[in-house]
Amino acid sequence: MKSISLYVDKDTYLTRMHPFTKLCYILTAIAASLIAGKLWAFAIFIGISLVMLISGKIMKKVFPLIAFSFTILLTIFLIHGLFNHENVNVMFQLGPLKFYQEGMMYALRISCNILNMLLAFAVFVLTTKPAELVEDLEQAGFSPKLGYVISSVFQIIPQMSGTMNTIMDAQMSRGLETEGNLIIRAKSFLPLISPVVMSSLINTRERAIALEIRGFEAGRKKTYLREGKMKTSDRVLCLVLAVLIAGAIVVRIML
Repeated sequence: MKSISLYVDKDTYLTRMHPFTKLCYILTAIAASLIAGKLWAFAIFIGISLVMLISGKIMKKVFPLIAFSFTILLTIFLIHGLFNHENVNVMFQLGPLKFYQEGMMYALRISCNILNMLLAFAVFVLTTKPAELVEDLEQAGFSPKLGYVISSVFQIIPQMSGTMNTIMDAQMSRGLETEGNLIIRAKSFLPLISPVVMSSLINTRERAIALEIRGFEAGRKKTYLREGKMKTSDRVLCLVLAVLIAGAIVVRIML
């Protein structure tokens, strides 16, 4: 059965790490960088995330995300480099366009923040099974409804992508032209909207029925085949991450 999540099973230390530890890393990577407020803080956590992705053998899955983010980052540099209200000192000039130092530095800070968040979330999403995350949340005392919402968020993108591909193949077999210039692609996209929306509504209804059959709203305490207890190494890592956040606070106060 094809997985409908972004999880990549490479059997590495990242996939064996407890989901809560990876959530702590996301919190630390984002909070510590913002609290410290220094570019080198963003660079450190971006570097850590890259090392984790490479050592976890999932870097190839992140390339499309990075490529897409660079389009956004380029737009940020263009807007702030040219039109930021604090622009005073010209950094360089391309023809009639003058890029200012203040705007470029502001854009660099925003770009580092975005890239840091994307890579930190990629570490979590690509190495965490949604089902295990939901079980761990429920065992920790969270509502099953919260677990269902999180599981749905994890699955909606790959599920919609799979549905789009299936419907597109079906439309192509009926003679729909989907390859060509931008106008042809736009025309081929319109007939896909209705089937995708209807399929999503049907899947939602079927999932709701399946949950009710399995006693989703039952008030009795559930039992689990897998005990999602945190290992000693996970607890130590969470403690180290908490120390990093405290260190970021100290840096912000001292500098």
